[in-house]
Amino acid sequence: MLIVIPREIMAEEKRVAATPDTVKKYIALGYTVAVEAGAGEGIFISDQEYKDAGATMSTDVEKMLGEADIVLKVKEPKFNKKTNKHEVEMLRNDSILITFLHPAAPGNHQMVKDLQRKNITSLTMDGIPRISRAQRMDALSSMSALTGYKSVIMAANQMPKFIPMVGTAIGTIKPANFLVIGIGVVGLQAIATAKRLGGVVKALDIRKNASVEGDSLGGKVIEFDIPQELAVAAGGYAKSLDEQWLSKERALIREYVKDTDVIILSALVPGEIAPVLITDEMLAEMKPGSIIIDVSIDQGGNCEVTEAGVWIEKHGVQICGINNIPGRMAVHASWLYANNIVHYLENLFKGKKEIDLNDEIVKGSLVTHNRKILHEGMLKAMKE
Repeated sequence: MLIVIPREIMAEEKRVAATPDTVKKYIALGYTVAVEAGAGEGIFISDQEYKDAGATMSTDVEKMLGEADIVLKVKEPKFNKKTNKHEVEMLRNDSILITFLHPAAPGNHQMVKDLQRKNITSLTMDGIPRISRAQRMDALSSMSALTGYKSVIMAANQMPKFIPMVGTAIGTIKPANFLVIGIGVVGLQAIATAKRLGGVVKALDIRKNASVEGDSLGGKVIEFDIPQELAVAAGGYAKSLDEQWLSKERALIREYVKDTDVIILSALVPGEIAPVLITDEMLAEMKPGSIIIDVSIDQGGNCEVTEAGVWIEKHGVQICGINNIPGRMAVHASWLYANNIVHYLENLFKGKKEIDLNDEIVKGSLVTHNRKILHEGMLKAMKE
């Protein structure tokens, strides 16, 4: 079977789905590997290094995708200006695509329907369940750790003031106030990074266990009194709340946004549209110059006005909707992701020619197969 690694085309995306080391692993497993020329430039890997690992190189991405049995990518298919065609259009019918698809996000629905039409078996790396044997494949956690760190650095770069408390001859500058909403892997890393920079950090999560972890890192936890059977799903992930409980959560958040300098939004329900927690009315009450980094934008965003892929300003608040924050830490992100996907592919086939559709990990990440959309989060989002 031929594995193809195309160059990523999303703006500012420097990651790549395979490194020379993982190419060697695929070849050892019996695959042949083709890599698009320049795919590793963003992480300082030359075409020659891929060749030395055993891959063939090509500049004709349309031909490569049209011949591939398996395509490994980092981000969802996009329109390729170089070929004047969408990546889905270039995929061979009946082939396999493994990447971050974010299928529940409304902006990706048509792309998934196009995969369905071409009978592509597509699998999303953000659908891997949180179980012990999936840890080596858990690309979402790998990327989330990078995202939590980088989101705070991006906010710091954009801020018009100090983060730590600074003593001067004419007085003391107070430290910046951070609010981290969602204390998963992203939130924990954001809390730790903001604390290292000297910020005062408050944190909120609907799950009690997550709140305990946030507290252990020095974040002052905001208590939200909700029955845990309504808040926590299997595997420890957050559940989707009904509108009544969402309204209560927004009302609680509203009490804190007025005095906050930076908000990191990372409240997600796996496979579903992100809940809207910051409304336009709440933005109007924030201090001018405040910053929101909406990490959840790949699944629609936690802020009502966030625009995917760009910074915007509303009511004097700067709101970041950059989609590919881990792509801005491309070297370590690629190393982690490339190794996650090796383990995922090994589990997908288990040494056989056919995908193991009965496997729990495969079921959780399967989006389209046999001209059907199977991803529960997308199906739910399409009905809403």
